[in-house]
Formats: sequence, structure tokens, C-alpha cells
Amino acid sequence: MTSRIPRDSRLRLVRPRHLAAAPAAIEQRRVRRPAPRPPEGTPAPAELAGMARSVLAAAARVARWADRALGPGGDSATADGKATLSDATARRAADALGLTVDQVCADWDTARLAGLIEVHGDSARPGWRLRAWDRDDSAVLRGWVALCDAWSLACPEPEDYEPAAVAEVVTAMPQVLSFLQLSAGPVPVPQLLDLLEQRVTELRTERCEVDYGPRPDTPAVAPEPRPAPTGDAPLRPLLDWALRALASVGALTYGDGQATLTPLGSWAVWVKLEQICVAAQSPAGNIEQGAEDMLRGCARLRPAAARAEYRAWLAARPVGSAVTELIAAARGEDALLRGLAFEALRVVGAPAEPEVRAALDEPTLRPYALLWLAEHDGVDPEDAHEVLTREEATWLWVDTAAAVADHGEAPLLLRHLETAVQPTVPALLDEVRAVGHPRTVQVLVALAAAHPDPAFAKAVRRAAFQVHTGG
Repeated sequence: MTSRIPRDSRLRLVRPRHLAAAPAAIEQRRVRRPAPRPPEGTPAPAELAGMARSVLAAAARVARWADRALGPGGDSATADGKATLSDATARRAADALGLTVDQVCADWDTARLAGLIEVHGDSARPGWRLRAWDRDDSAVLRGWVALCDAWSLACPEPEDYEPAAVAEVVTAMPQVLSFLQLSAGPVPVPQLLDLLEQRVTELRTERCEVDYGPRPDTPAVAPEPRPAPTGDAPLRPLLDWALRALASVGALTYGDGQATLTPLGSWAVWVKLEQICVAAQSPAGNIEQGAEDMLRGCARLRPAAARAEYRAWLAARPVGSAVTELIAAARGEDALLRGLAFEALRVVGAPAEPEVRAALDEPTLRPYALLWLAEHDGVDPEDAHEVLTREEATWLWVDTAAAVADHGEAPLLLRHLETAVQPTVPALLDEVRAVGHPRTVQVLVALAAAHPDPAFAKAVRRAAFQVHTGG
């Protein structure tokens, strides 16, 4: 920024995640867990991706049609604002693709569940997985896993069953799938039904509440368990529904009174079990912490170790509540936690998009949300800063500088100075003062104290004083 500081020909914005690689990072010596290997006989990832592409081929076809026909300025994709394909659009797609309207609607729903289509209001756009369809096997597999996770939406549930009973079966099915995976072959339905009934009984027992304390003004009596809110309807129809739904998404084959996991289904169950193991062996021991404490625990980890910690933390809780916690942590006063929260949201991926998009309305979170959405849409991380306005980039520069000043060292703050988008010191100081960041004074004072050039330090201190006094 002065004649004593060499500058690159083009200055770039330092992304918040670079703070995790600060020189002050503490290397933690620990035994690294070897990379897990899938069960013997599991096809190679490329082969699994080919199977997933086959399962999702019809959905991808509808998604590509929607990309061509329902782009900006085209017809509305939906009629109810709830992502259901409108009748007119469904008929148009059926005519174009040589399918029935029912097939188009089914493929549309599959494409949405797999992340091949993203619906916003009454418009649709291709999901990032569709753009990566032909070149990225991992994107295809993750799309199929998202569909598999949503198996309960693939087929209409049986009528005359209480929602609580259906929810019990959905909750119990992972154990049934684990049993199928361990069996490594066909399993008779009666055996699966017995296992399902046992698991549902356990769930109802766990939910049963018993009041062991005497009530005021009443004699102490023996406590009576409160009954579970579900009836004793037979579970066989619900098991049949669950197996048919899982078969429809390609997770298993179901017929002749038995069920067998497909290679894709066996691999997906193994991945889920491995996630549970990762969660149980949280690398830095932050799995049981709230989002803010977890992020503080990750602040001095190297980027790869921090991402492993994020994955473990996320695997241990529902995605929706985890995203809400991370956004809440990002709203706090600690700028470092703000940057780390959005790093953790990058690990979450597509499920975090609605809340990240909603964060665009909050000035404190907007620059972070814009960068997250740009990368989510496939923009190269090195070029993502171009989506920011000059004011947003300056605000983010100050916010990142505040994080460095609070948690880093002087050399790191000086390196951050070189990343400003302004070409001169006066321009930087003018725009930093104009942007109105609440930590502007503290950042300028820290920068003046860290800089070796007396003239530069004097100018920055003067600017800090003017901001402090409102001059």
C-alpha cells in the first residue's frame, strides 16, 4: 500500500477460510484415523456413479428440458408456489419428451429431491449437480444419496395410518437397512417385519414419560406410564410401503417375499454408518458443543482438520437445526466465527441454501452469503469475489481484518492489508470509513500499531480518530 510494501498487479479479497491457515495455528498431535474402506465387493466409485446416473436418467432428462424451456423470461414452472409442476407445463414437457404427464410429474419430483432442479417461487433453474452431471461422479452420487434419504416421499404412504405411526416406521428403517447390509443377501420379509416391530416398540418405550415425583396437594401414588400416542395397527402394510419406496429409488430390490440391497443401497448404508462412526470419533472433541463453541474449537485447526470437525458435528444432528445454529453463530459479534460458520455451511452444501439466501437481507451476513451462493452455483472460488459490490467487498475486508486483529498476529494483519481492492492508502481509508463497519476504529488502530511505516501508521491513526469522533 506504500512504496515500502510491494503489491501484486491485481489485489484479491482474502476469503475468511484463510484465517484457519494463519501462522498462529496450533498443530495438534493426534493419531490420524486411516481412511475407511467400503465393504469388500463394493463397486468402484465410477461404477457406482454409473448406476446412479442410470437411476436418475429420466429425472436428468426432465431437468435438462426445464433448463432449456423454463429459463428466465420463459413460462412459469409451478402454479402453487410449492414446487409442484403446473398442469400446463407438465403437458408441454410430456409432448416434448414423448412421455405421459404422470411420468413427467414423477421425474420432476425425483429431479427436485436429487438436487437436479431448484425451484424458487414459480421459476426453476438447474441445480449444480446437473451442471456437474457428466464430469463429477461425486456430485452424481451425492444427488442419488439425497434422493435415497428422501425415500419416504417417493411413494404415497398407506391410508388410515396415523402420521405418528408412519414417522415411527421412517425412524426405524435405518436399522432395517443396516440389517440388510450386514446380511449381504436376500432377507425374508417376515424377518424384516420382526426387526421393525422390535425397533418401533423401542421407540415407543423411549417416548413413554413417567412422572416419578408427587404432585402438590395430592397423595403420592404409584406412577403410571403415559401411553404412546399411536395405536397397535399392524406394521406389515407400512413395511411394504417402505420397501416399495426404497426400491423405487434404487436402494433395494423387493419381490417374492424378500428384499435385497442393491450395490448402491449397500454403499449408501455403509456411508451413513461411517458418518456415525466419524461423529462418535469427533477429531477435536467438539461434537457435543453448540455451534458457537464448536466453531471456536475449530478456529486454530488447519482447514482440512476443521472440515473434518464440521462433518462430524453435522453428522450428529439434523441438518435443519444445524444450519439454523450456524447462521445464529454467524450473527454474533465475533467476525472469525462468522467466517468459520460459512465454511461449515459450505460443508452442508445444498440443504443450507434457503437459509443462506435469506441471509442476503442482513447487511452483516450479506457478503458471506453472496460468496457462498456464488460458489454453490459453480463459480470458481478464486473468482467468487467478483459478485460483490465495491462497498460489500470493503465491508468484508474490514470484517476479516477484525477477525485477524482479534485472533491473529501482526504479520497476518499486514498480509491482509495487501488484499484490499483499493489501489492506494487514501482510497482504502476513505472507503473503509464510508462503509460504516462497527469495528472500523479497532481495525484501524490495530493496523496502525502493526505497520512498520511511521507515515502509514500516522495516517491510519488519524483516520481512526476521525471515525471515532465522527469527523
